[in-house]
Amino acid sequence: MYITPEGKEIFVVDGHTHFWDGSPENQRNVHGKQFIECFYGYHTALSPKEQLWPKEKFEKYSADDLYRDLFVDGPDDVAIVQSTYLKDFYKNGFNTIERNAAVAARYPERFIVNGAFDPRDGEKALEYIHFMKETYDIKGVKMYTAEWNGASKGWKLDDPDAYRCFELCEKLGIRNIHVHKGPTIIPLNKDAFDVHDVDHAATDFQGLNWIVEHCGLPRLDDFCWIAVQETNVYGGLAVALPFIHSRPRYFAEVIAELLFWVGPDKLLFGSDYGIWTPRWLVEKFWAFELPEDIARERGVQLTPEIKEKILGLNAARIYDIDVAAKKAAIAAGPMLAAAE
Repeated sequence: MYITPEGKEIFVVDGHTHFWDGSPENQRNVHGKQFIECFYGYHTALSPKEQLWPKEKFEKYSADDLYRDLFVDGPDDVAIVQSTYLKDFYKNGFNTIERNAAVAARYPERFIVNGAFDPRDGEKALEYIHFMKETYDIKGVKMYTAEWNGASKGWKLDDPDAYRCFELCEKLGIRNIHVHKGPTIIPLNKDAFDVHDVDHAATDFQGLNWIVEHCGLPRLDDFCWIAVQETNVYGGLAVALPFIHSRPRYFAEVIAELLFWVGPDKLLFGSDYGIWTPRWLVEKFWAFELPEDIARERGVQLTPEIKEKILGLNAARIYDIDVAAKKAAIAAGPMLAAAE
């Protein structure tokens, strides 16, 4: 729960978090080292200096770190923890559903665990979707179209094998499809994160919600022109939001474009934990005001009501979270003491 300086309680759903193991012991090859070091580069480049972590903690933090940073020191009420396997780079996977589900089992009111699959696995991918639904009752998945799989260096959302998987997701009620469409991470291919295939998949699967994480950056225009047409396409602010600290005018340009094209009802907060922690992001976002010239030119505003939607109410709507019931359940659950 975030309490504003005015005393208002804001329900926060952190739509994009991770519980990874990028440690040297889990790295399969040089690409595992490159990948986590690139994440650390984003962390050090865009975080306030007082929020920087030692590299050793960044590579592998504990379940207690995760819980404390999100819910005790942090303002999150609910966190959606995303799965990303990267098994070509990591021996036991980078951020698997088993690892996520284990921590979520300790605090079931706090976490929503999303799965992941690779449509290039063919029939095994379909079997795995059934397994995740039956075992974890997932409501969503995270797609990583630039992930390597043997000789393949990526896939597209409108590939025939992908469509078979999305048909099954729709049938099983796995409605929220989070897709990394944004910045590249070495050694992955920037073009494999291109946003254009969202246009095809969102049109053909109207029963699914397509949450485009990172809003397609650096292809913001492409994302906006797609999302304004497709009523089931949403923008996840992970990676975009941290610019609020180091380049606030750039962030103002981005959020103003999103408000103009996509609108305040289809934008979701995400901290991208553990690249960034949610406390400083939420505090800066709540305090942020659009520069007058940017607001006037686009004809948009970033009001407290709009911020409240972005921070939690929009995600609550698409994940069927009853906010009042969730608040009561959290209040009745276990809670660690806040850090000194």
